[in-house]
Amino acid sequence: HSKSVSARRAACRAIVHVDLDCFYAQVEMIRNPELRDKPLGVQQKYIVVTCNYEARKRGVKKMMSVKDAKEKCPQLILVNGEDLTPYREMSYKVTELLGEFCSLVERLGFDENFVDITEIVEKRLNELQQSGCSRVCVSGHVYNNQAINLQDTTHVRLVIGSQIAEEFREAIHARLGLTGCAGVASNKLLSKLVSGTFKPNQQTVLLPESSQDLIRSLDHIQKVPGIGYKTAKRLETLGVRNVCDLQAFPSAVLEKELGVSIAQRIQKLSYGEDDAPVMPSGPPQSFSDEDSFKKCSSEVEVKEKIEELLPNLLDRVYTDGRQPHTVRLTIRRFSSTNKWFNRESRQCPIPPHLIQKFGKESSNVISPLVDILIKLFRKMIDVDLPFHLTLLGVCFSNLKDLPSSTKGSIGFYLKQMSPPSGSGKRVREVEDVSQGEGSASRNQNCNRTGTTKARKLSEEKKSNVKKAGVPDFPFHLSPGDIDQEVFRELPEDIQKEIISEKT
Repeated sequence: HSKSVSARRAACRAIVHVDLDCFYAQVEMIRNPELRDKPLGVQQKYIVVTCNYEARKRGVKKMMSVKDAKEKCPQLILVNGEDLTPYREMSYKVTELLGEFCSLVERLGFDENFVDITEIVEKRLNELQQSGCSRVCVSGHVYNNQAINLQDTTHVRLVIGSQIAEEFREAIHARLGLTGCAGVASNKLLSKLVSGTFKPNQQTVLLPESSQDLIRSLDHIQKVPGIGYKTAKRLETLGVRNVCDLQAFPSAVLEKELGVSIAQRIQKLSYGEDDAPVMPSGPPQSFSDEDSFKKCSSEVEVKEKIEELLPNLLDRVYTDGRQPHTVRLTIRRFSSTNKWFNRESRQCPIPPHLIQKFGKESSNVISPLVDILIKLFRKMIDVDLPFHLTLLGVCFSNLKDLPSSTKGSIGFYLKQMSPPSGSGKRVREVEDVSQGEGSASRNQNCNRTGTTKARKLSEEKKSNVKKAGVPDFPFHLSPGDIDQEVFRELPEDIQKEIISEKT
């Protein structure tokens, strides 16, 4: 009984997926209206990360090399999109505007938002029924041109949802000057899939009877949101290449290969079932910036690139007002077969004396942060051997509000900073990241919901090499006094300070 109730409740949901058209290009056309009717591309490094529809008419495509784009369209105007600040600011304006209609708004990258409009729909449906009005008109397209049955309240709810989606799009255009597509369906998965049916600046509603047609129209399993690159590759080795293959695949075999929870989740997705709630994004959970390039093969270059990334990141942390307690370095090694998806990361706690300087003395923290990040880098790369990197990223996370009063000594702080679930441990992370707009260069992640990450944890042997001038960890101190993993990550002067405090 409870299952049938929850199934009915899920079917009654109305979710809108709003996807802004060629977002970076639109922002540039708003900043410079003279570009509006000209073929425009946004360039990051040697890639056109997005372009307007004038450029697309002439054969330019997203993620095309600048050289190829110029050959396709010699008139193409390129603007530099390395600084993501204007895009980020406009992105938050869109989310804030949608939040005026409804509190359940979830950001997905810079240019997408989910909105759970179930309560608004229910209220309008009640008003409609009380007024005795039986006619309601759909806004935009109906997927598959399916006939609407006004006797079916699920249909009526989704039709009302299409009207609300049109109101969202009209408000975004009127107040911010942006156009976008929208999809309306009973869950996040289906609303995202259907939103791109008609582009640009259009919207589509999906009725339940057409959901299987939509999901089976996907030509590859990786087109299903929630199934990332790594999982798709594993499924391919099992002979699963499209949605129909996944639907027909024996559940027991899939569970044995992928684990019960992953197997059940992706098989539900293959049927268009997704009970994930729309989670209001709130403030970002981390601040990150990354830079991609053709080749970085020396520690000097690595240091320079880290130094380039830090000032903008520190400005964003200062503007936010919270203090980060963890720093992470991400690298991507060159691979001819796995160009985008194979990343490695190391992270460690930020020493308390540096945390206190964030915002007030940001310029003074760059040098010690670079030192910490280079130490993390050396845990992943043997600098005595040749290496070839194509990406470097820095992330500040574990954000906390400023303390209302001083917490006491460094030792006290360390005791509180016992790292959560792998933080500060010598752990290797291999991330499976869905690349979105702007991924070619400095793709700055702000709690990107929906990005699939497969983490492979491997224990490393702890180095027996003793640092010159640094005393061994004081084992006579009880583990409750100082977190040993955190201690090892700290600069020498802080280690000595803590030992002198304790002894």
